[in-house]
Amino acid sequence: MWGLIPAAGRESRLQPRAFPRELLPIGSRGERGAERARAASEHLVDRMLLAGATRVCFVISSGRSDLLEYYGATFGQASLSYVVQPRPAGLCDAVFRALPLIAPKDLVYVGLPDTIWFPEDGLSALHAQALSFLLFPVDHPERFDAVVTDGEGRVVEIQARRRDATSRWVWGAFKLTGAVLQELHELWCERSRRDEHIGPLVNEYIARGGVALGVRAGHAYVEIGTLDGYREALRLLSSRTSPQAAGDGEPHEPSGAPARLHAAGGEAP
Repeated sequence: MWGLIPAAGRESRLQPRAFPRELLPIGSRGERGAERARAASEHLVDRMLLAGATRVCFVISSGRSDLLEYYGATFGQASLSYVVQPRPAGLCDAVFRALPLIAPKDLVYVGLPDTIWFPEDGLSALHAQALSFLLFPVDHPERFDAVVTDGEGRVVEIQARRRDATSRWVWGAFKLTGAVLQELHELWCERSRRDEHIGPLVNEYIARGGVALGVRAGHAYVEIGTLDGYREALRLLSSRTSPQAAGDGEPHEPSGAPARLHAAGGEAP
């Protein structure tokens, strides 16, 4: 089972610190009797491993070696791979860069590395074979990709950052098979690769008879790309406790050298 993490977008840093969003220190874990800061993307990797992922692929840009240096070859029991997106070209392009590694029968989780969400085991609620989205309630759906579902949980439409969004449920991660990923890639190519966001592509997939499901199993969802989002994520983490955060769980230390946040440059805020 794969975890796929697109991290090749246009680089954005919370100034004046030198950390990219994926490595921004947020939260901590107990480890070998001491406490260490956690990179933002570690929260997502932990959730993927909790849901059964044994392989994780980061999609990085050609100028980004910081994630490779930080994580190295393994994370906990999972092996890590890296593929390159030559230039920022949107989420669809980034996700499809990993296709050569993924077999049709493989199961794949896709998540965003600059997000913090709960419950930690939310990915386990997604369906085994169908394209399914993990949904979270938010107060401002126009800032995200809102997902409209019918009474049986089938996705009717994904409304990408629309001011007139008709659903307050947004997707934060999704699961699909390698075969469905290939179908979406073929459709994307047929549409001249014009889709940057996943929503319009999935809408066309549904219009042609494909099925996507929305699972309202999420409780809280925050993007940390802004200072307000970072502060909200800190509040969210401080309001919740988990065995890993308390140091009672098995540590998942990145294997890269040095496996500490100062490897990304700068100091933790």
